[in-house]
Order: sequence, then structure tokens, then C-alpha cells
Amino acid sequence: MIRLTRLNDRAFVLNAEQIKTIEEVPDTMITLLNGDQLTVREGLDEVVRRAIEYGRTLRAFQTG
Repeated sequence: MIRLTRLNDRAFVLNAEQIKTIEEVPDTMITLLNGDQLTVREGLDEVVRRAIEYGRTLRAFQTG
């Protein structure tokens, strides 16, 4: 799960495994596997960084 911020400054947590695409158009828009779209304050690179870190955390639990 990754913590993100909606455009209205409300924080929420997203299951990073449900992300299909991330675009900057110009705001960062995340499209989920089910087709839902979310617009967030964080930039594309930051969302990707958080998703990668989340994935690393999962793999650490699986091998440890």
C-alpha cells in the first residue's frame, strides 16, 4: 500500500498492485486495473518510486 494525496489535499492509501498506468496530463492520473482513475498531487516519478519501494517491501517479506 502506498500513501498518496488527492488534489483536495486529502491523504489516502492505494494498493500499488492495482495500478495499470500512471500519466502526467498535466496532473498525475493513475488508472487502476478495474478502470477507475485517480488524480493525485504527487508527480509521476514519486508515485513510481513509492510503488517500487512497496514491491521491494513485499519481496523482502517473502524471502525473509
